[in-house]
Amino acid sequence: MKQSILFFFLLFGYNCIFPQSQKELVLGEQPIYKVAKTSDSIIADGKMDEPSWKNAKVRTLDHFFRRDKPADEQKTTFRMLWDDKNLYLFYEFEDSSLTAKETQHDGRTYLDDCAEFFVLPVADSLNMHYGFEVNVTKVKYDYIVLWQFHNNRSVFIPGYDPDYSVGVTYKGTLNDDTDTDEGWTMEFVIPLTAFRGFNTRNLAGKQWAFQIVRQDRNLVDDRFRSTATLFPTYDIKLDVHPPNRFGIMEFVEH
Repeated sequence: MKQSILFFFLLFGYNCIFPQSQKELVLGEQPIYKVAKTSDSIIADGKMDEPSWKNAKVRTLDHFFRRDKPADEQKTTFRMLWDDKNLYLFYEFEDSSLTAKETQHDGRTYLDDCAEFFVLPVADSLNMHYGFEVNVTKVKYDYIVLWQFHNNRSVFIPGYDPDYSVGVTYKGTLNDDTDTDEGWTMEFVIPLTAFRGFNTRNLAGKQWAFQIVRQDRNLVDDRFRSTATLFPTYDIKLDVHPPNRFGIMEFVEH
């Protein structure tokens, strides 16, 4: 019922505020990530040991913001797969300091070492999308965002709360500034039912808009963190959510 009310507002009320003629299509503006289909039974354990991960396109997050020094530009590698029931995401992070302080669901996980996934299940720049932000201790912040909804301010609706699985592995010690860590991995299994209100059937050949973000915090008692994105954004002062800078995922059969 909660999701139905939200989608009624999004699909009817919001389209009246932002009419069709004002949409800025992203199709063709950014590189297309081709999402290979998997036949494996993938478990969110953070290990990437299913054979079909070898077929996933590998991308790195090369657009950095808010960094003080070159050491803040730590490497992030991303992969994605799909099948008729789920999306599968896999992140690999080089990280010399594993840090996470947030413990509350829908808290400020973005201030920690955090993997983020923004997605809109159409190839368009509608000023809304789903957000998934999970820190290294698997604390989740998930929401629907209405970007620059009023007076150039965005609205985040945290009551979204979809059911999805996350697995993590890491090499190092959490929240310890006295040693040097190696890194961590995060694996998502997101059911397509999380995107109710959009057509998620027969996805082969279809395209969705998306963005991948990494937040990297390297001191336990300092909120500073660097940010990396898969696709470039306009201005980090605005945030990393401008939907007309999202890239495109295209679902393929192999």
